[in-house]
Amino acid sequence: MRIIAGSYRSRTLAAPPGLATRPTSDRLRETLFNVLAPRIKGANFLDLYAGSGAVGIEALSRGAAHVEFVERAEPALRVLRANLARLGLTAGFRIHAASVSTVLRRVKPVAAFDVVFLDPPYDAAEEYAATLRLLGGAAAGLLADGALVIAEHRKKERLEEQYGELKRTRLLEQGDAALSFYSAPKK
Repeated sequence: MRIIAGSYRSRTLAAPPGLATRPTSDRLRETLFNVLAPRIKGANFLDLYAGSGAVGIEALSRGAAHVEFVERAEPALRVLRANLARLGLTAGFRIHAASVSTVLRRVKPVAAFDVVFLDPPYDAAEEYAATLRLLGGAAAGLLADGALVIAEHRKKERLEEQYGELKRTRLLEQGDAALSFYSAPKK
C-alpha cells in the first residue's frame, strides 16, 4: 500500500497481518479522493473502522485539517500507530481505540465532521446499517452542514438509499467493491 498524493505521496504503509483487516486498495482510494478533492483541504475527517489508517492518512496527506481514527482491533491499532510514526505525524489526528458505536455516542470532535469514511469488515453487514443509522440519526449532530458520509462495501451488497437524514447521492463501483456516498442535510 502506498499514499497516492499530497505531502506524503508514494510513501508506503504497512497493513495488519492476516485477513481480519482488508485495506482499501490503492486504486479505490484514488477514486475516492478524486471525488473528494474539492472537499478535503481543511476538512475535519472521521475514519471509522480505520484498520491501517490508509484512508485517514491519505486525507492528512491531501490537506485535511484533522483526522479522527476509530479502530478497536489491537493488531490494526499497532499498525495504524506505526504508520503514523513512520511518516513522522505527531499532530492533526486523534486515535479512538474503541468500537465505532461507542465513539459515535460519546466523541466530542475538534469540529463537526465534513467527511466520514466507513469500511467495516465486509462480513459484518449489520455494522453498515447500524453505523449509517447512527450517523443519520442520534449522532447526526457530529456532522457539519452538508457533510459527506462514504461507505465502502461489496458491490453485491446493496445499502439503503436513505438512513435517517442521510441520503445516498452517488454509487461508484470498482471491481468487487463499491462506494456509497451519502449527504447530510444543510441545516
